[in-house]
Amino acid sequence: MRKRGSTFVWRVGGSGQAVSDIMDTSSEYDFLVIGGGSAGYAAARTAVEHGLRTAVIDGADELGGLCILRGCMPSKTLIESANRFRSMRRAPEFGLRAGQLEVRPEEIIARKRLLIGDFAGYRQGQLEDGRFTLIRGHAAFTGLHEVEVTPREGGSPFRAGFRSACIASGSVVMRIPVEGLEETGYWISDDVLEAESLPDSFVVLGGGAIAVELACYLEGLGKTVTVIQRSDHVLSSGDPDVGETLGKAMNARENCTVHTGTSLVRVEATESGRKRVWFTNRDSGEAIPVEADEIVQALGRVPRTGGLNLDAAGVRLVENGRHITCDRAMRTSCGHIFAAGDVCGPYEIVHVAIEQGEVAAGNAARQLGAAKGAIREMDYRLNLFGVFSDPEVGTVGLSEKAAAAEGRPVVVASYPFDDHGKSMVMGETEGFVKLVADEESRELVGGAVVGPHAVELIHEIVVALHFRATAEEFLRIPHYHPTLSEIWTYPAEELLI
Repeated sequence: MRKRGSTFVWRVGGSGQAVSDIMDTSSEYDFLVIGGGSAGYAAARTAVEHGLRTAVIDGADELGGLCILRGCMPSKTLIESANRFRSMRRAPEFGLRAGQLEVRPEEIIARKRLLIGDFAGYRQGQLEDGRFTLIRGHAAFTGLHEVEVTPREGGSPFRAGFRSACIASGSVVMRIPVEGLEETGYWISDDVLEAESLPDSFVVLGGGAIAVELACYLEGLGKTVTVIQRSDHVLSSGDPDVGETLGKAMNARENCTVHTGTSLVRVEATESGRKRVWFTNRDSGEAIPVEADEIVQALGRVPRTGGLNLDAAGVRLVENGRHITCDRAMRTSCGHIFAAGDVCGPYEIVHVAIEQGEVAAGNAARQLGAAKGAIREMDYRLNLFGVFSDPEVGTVGLSEKAAAAEGRPVVVASYPFDDHGKSMVMGETEGFVKLVADEESRELVGGAVVGPHAVELIHEIVVALHFRATAEEFLRIPHYHPTLSEIWTYPAEELLI
């Protein structure tokens, strides 16, 4: 139902329920979802499958969520253009000549908008197809079983009750207190994803997945890029050899420089209209200036919990005051309220968010007596992670760093792409593959790859870990020659020595 006029425009998704019913404080849902992104939609879909009377509250300007609108899909669309252009620039290596190369950012963005419009339209259709009530507004808890909703486009707030709920409100860009940064101005990832024209040079602040992907996109289009990372290597949460190899490869690019082990000091505008970032090197203490036409602030995201009034529902945050506390059943500190996705972590990855939403809704249905069986818990053992940088990075399972932290004895073997036939033929010789196995049983417990098509290659190890294969069992699987995939057999053989 739509209400038009000077007050507000919103939609209740096809349930036939009148606006007056929704605004009645006695209205109660079995399952109320805050946020209509990947986690929220998965939770709502699953709840409906269990027969729960469900509503989704979403106050974003556009429906679809971060992954579709401003994350996974648009960024990979742009990166694909950069990768194609990078290959065109390398044509002479393969005995080819390509003349009059040109980058047209406005056409790259037009292609992205076309694709994302299609993806977002499909998700909007799913949210509005009538299986559950869609409320376009912003929610804040007023108690253990009630929220107050402020309609997105105006109108009087109203109350909605619930028997169980799921918070899937996502995340926002993290702001950092660096002298002069806000005054000087900067881009965030949203700005890069919408830029129909690009200046010639950038300073990228950060060395996580978002930062290195944006840096590689801009470098791929021929822009001069300087990356400033606080930790000793990019992708600091992972093993050092992974981050150091990627950083070295990025530094080898004609237009890219990566500084690690730094501390940001201040940011200022120059007389010529450029932007200058001052940072210190941790080893030398020297203050170093870097200038560029624009700054990209890519230091990560934080959970979107502001305005939810979590205290009213007894929902606690973890010690750092950001993520919502959850157990592996996705229950918050208030047992009938669940959470899923970026708002609770521990991994801000879309396939994890989707599974968390499904687990949350399924467990809510069990608590309400609408589903049978034991409470289901998340299993983060596989911990799959991918970065669409140049070269790509893929990891799964236990890293060497995590194994050491757990005190778990493991053996490790790796093999470089620069000694692998297919990658040499492709001209993609940067990086390596690595397998981590239990020291005693030789069961594969982790894997990593930095190199060509890494995010695709890692899935072979995902399957092996899922079925708890040993290195010996893995080697029984045939690998076609010559392929990139067969490189995994070399470290697997070493694990048996």
